[in-house]
Amino acid sequence: MGTAPSLPRHAASQAKEHREITAEARCRLLLEIFHSTRGTLDLRETLDRLLDRLQSFLPYDAAGIFVLREEVTRPGAGPLGELIAGVSWRGFPPRSPATDPMLREGAGIVGHVVRSGEAVCAPDVRLDPRYIKGREETISEVAVPIQLDGRTIGALNLESDRLAGFQAQDVDVLRFFAEATAIAVEKAILHERLIEAGRLERQLRTAQQIQERLLPAESPGVPGYELAGLCMPSARVGGDYFDYIPLPGGRLGLAVADVSGHDITAALIMSAFRAQVRALLRAGRPLDEVAEALDAELPDSTAGSAFVTALLAVLDPARGRLCYVNCGHHPPIHDRGEAVPGWLDRGGPLLGLLDDTEFEVGEIRLSPGDQVVIFTDGIVEARNAAGECFGTGRLAERVTTNRSLAPRDLIERIVLEARGFAEADDFEDDVTLVVLRRGM
Repeated sequence: MGTAPSLPRHAASQAKEHREITAEARCRLLLEIFHSTRGTLDLRETLDRLLDRLQSFLPYDAAGIFVLREEVTRPGAGPLGELIAGVSWRGFPPRSPATDPMLREGAGIVGHVVRSGEAVCAPDVRLDPRYIKGREETISEVAVPIQLDGRTIGALNLESDRLAGFQAQDVDVLRFFAEATAIAVEKAILHERLIEAGRLERQLRTAQQIQERLLPAESPGVPGYELAGLCMPSARVGGDYFDYIPLPGGRLGLAVADVSGHDITAALIMSAFRAQVRALLRAGRPLDEVAEALDAELPDSTAGSAFVTALLAVLDPARGRLCYVNCGHHPPIHDRGEAVPGWLDRGGPLLGLLDDTEFEVGEIRLSPGDQVVIFTDGIVEARNAAGECFGTGRLAERVTTNRSLAPRDLIERIVLEARGFAEADDFEDDVTLVVLRRGM
């Protein structure tokens, strides 16, 4: 593989003059660096300009600025073997930085500098065991770390086709240039982060709008029954949802689910899960088969990275019958006006966790005045300062003592009391509540 032509070299007298870096020269160089990079915030373009500026100050035949990916420089990062990337270079043969061993952390002179944070000046690379050949013509090399806030974020490397092409004083010159490089790199990286943050904000806003549209705009009118629901994501988007699905014969499907996590990924899984639930119920599939189909599909659609708890039910208003399947969900409360409520606990495990799971369908009769409260764990896991959870016991007690309230008012009372218990306006997890009541 041929090499790129060597870059122009200045006369020896000019090089010597440039290499004598006084305090005044440092200030002048710093201003020149900032001026040369002022017109761009693109990281690659910034580094290209820095290398061009360096050539006029410290001549080289090949050069590279190598910046570590940020996760490598942070505490707790994994192995660093292939996490160094060449960002800008001059005079090297065209090749992929990701596969070139010269650019891998821990390999070669550049790798040593990144790993140790120490500069290296090698007058004859043929005698340096750390050297890994990146180009045929190189005989001498100098490299210094690029450091920011006490972290080594990369390395600045120069190579010469001459023996002892770099002197000890060149290390000081290059160190100063590396300091200026770190500032320019930080500016470019901060700009990229701002762009990415803006992109993420737009994605979040879109996801939030989509998720809000997927929730019921209003409760359906079911003769003889009252319904109310509330879904409160703990973040901009979440993994909770509830849904009402009109079915043939005046029946009504109910779904409340909690996808693991409360981010964009959870929201996307929730959206797909909602569509599957609707399709299966509208196809007339029995609830146990609906649960089994969802359980089988979830690992494939999420690559095994998520699970779902859900309460799926079908209300037959005329008969006062509610059939349900509980998929690893907190059992809903069946308030019958008695001191001790019932719990809807028939079903099976959470969805997407086990293979070939079977589910059992439960059934309750709703007498006049009975109500069912379906909820997700965000409400019962609200914690006070002592770390104590609001809990299902307190929730059941609030339901039974406030049963005279309309479903919408009951939901508001529960949320208000859970907030008071936790002494916080916001919940740590998504909160969903659905109340179904049969009229007197």
